[in-house]
Amino acid sequence: MQEQELIPHLFRTEYRKIISVLCKLFGIEHIEIAEDIVSNTFLLAAETWGLKGLPQNPTAWLYTVSKNKAKDVLKHNAVFTQKIVPELTRTETTTPEVEIDLSSKNINDSQLQMMFAICHPCISKEAQVGLSLNILCGFGSDEIADAFISNRETIYKRLIRAKEKLKTEKVRIELPDSDEINNRLEAVLTTLYLLFSEGYYSTSQNTLLRKDLCIEAMRLNLLLVENEQTSSPAANALLSLMCFHSSRFDARINKNGDLVLYEDQDENLWNKELIKKGEDYLNCASSGTKLSKYHLEAAIAFWHTQKEDSAEKWESILQLYNRLLQLEYSPIAALNRTYALSKANGKEEAILEAEKLQLNDNHLYHSLLGNLYKDFDNKKAMDHLKVALTLAKTNQDKQIINRSIEQLINQS
Repeated sequence: MQEQELIPHLFRTEYRKIISVLCKLFGIEHIEIAEDIVSNTFLLAAETWGLKGLPQNPTAWLYTVSKNKAKDVLKHNAVFTQKIVPELTRTETTTPEVEIDLSSKNINDSQLQMMFAICHPCISKEAQVGLSLNILCGFGSDEIADAFISNRETIYKRLIRAKEKLKTEKVRIELPDSDEINNRLEAVLTTLYLLFSEGYYSTSQNTLLRKDLCIEAMRLNLLLVENEQTSSPAANALLSLMCFHSSRFDARINKNGDLVLYEDQDENLWNKELIKKGEDYLNCASSGTKLSKYHLEAAIAFWHTQKEDSAEKWESILQLYNRLLQLEYSPIAALNRTYALSKANGKEEAILEAEKLQLNDNHLYHSLLGNLYKDFDNKKAMDHLKVALTLAKTNQDKQIINRSIEQLINQS
C-alpha cells in the first residue's frame, strides 16, 4: 500500500485506538489535548514518511510517536502537575515515569469504557451517535455531515456542545458498576443501532461511507459481546441483526451502483459466513427472560436470509412484526409488516391495512401501495408511484420508482 493510501487507512483504524487510551489517561475534561496529540502524530507521519519513506512498522511508529508526545505534554502541562502526579505520587517521593499502555487489551478496554462515557444520558441521542462516529470511529465533521445529510457547521457545533456537557457533568471514562451498565446499555445499543441503520439505510450518496458505518457499528458491538460485564442477550441479538443484514450487502447494489430490491437479489452473492455468525449470535441471545426489539428484528432478518418464498417464511415474518409493533411501534415497522401481510395473505388485505397508516409524506408508503395496486388497479398504482417519485430524496430511490413506473407503462 502506497503512503498516500496508507495514512488515511491507518487514520481510520488506529486513530480511534490511540484517542481512546489518551482520553482515558487525560480525562474527558482534557479531550482536546488527546485529539491534538493524535492529529499531530498523523500530521508528522504525512510529512516524515513523504520525505524519508515508510517505516518498517508504520503502526508501531504511530504508537511510539503518540506515546512520546503524550509524555511531553504530561511533563510540561498543568494536567500533569494538577491531576496525574497526585494520583501517582501518593506513595512516592519522586516524580514517576508515566507509562502509556497501548496494548491490545488496554485499547479494547479503553474503547469500551469510552463508549459508555459517550452514551451518558446527559447528552442527546444525536450527540451520542455523532461523538461515537467522531471519537470511536475516527470520522471528521465533514464525513459525519455527509452521513446524516447535514452541514459541517451544525455537526461541529453539536460535537462541541456534547463534549462540553460531558466535561460539565464530570463524566468518568470507566465502566460503570453493574447496575449502571444495565441502565446505560440501552443507550449504547440504541447508538449502535442508529449508527448501523444510517449505514444500511443511508440517504447519503457516499456508498463507501455507508458500508464503513456498518462495519464500525459491528466492531463496537463486538467489543460489547466479548466483555463479560457488557455482554447481554440484547447486545448479542443486535450483533446478530447486523450480521444478517450485512450478509446481503454485496447483493443490494449492482455493478452500476443501483439498489437491487430483495426479491431480485442474487443469493450467490450473500455472505454465508456472516449468516452463520448471525445464527450463532442469535442463539447466544436466547438466554434470559427479556425480549428486546433486537431479538425480533434479528429473527425477521434471519428469515430474509432464506431465499425460498414459502408460506412458512412470510407467516413467521408477519407474526414477528406483530410482536415487534406491540413491543415498540414505529411507522416503518408497520409499513414493513404490510409487505409481509401481502406475501402471507394477499394484496387485497394488505392494501386495506396499508391505507390505514396514512403515511402520506413517506415515499416508501406510496411506493409500496403502488406495487400493491399493480395488476389490481393500475391507475391507482401509477398515482401512488408518481407521488412516491416526488417525495423520494436519493437517486437510488428515484431509479427504483422509475423502474416500477416503466414496468407499469409497458404492461398497459
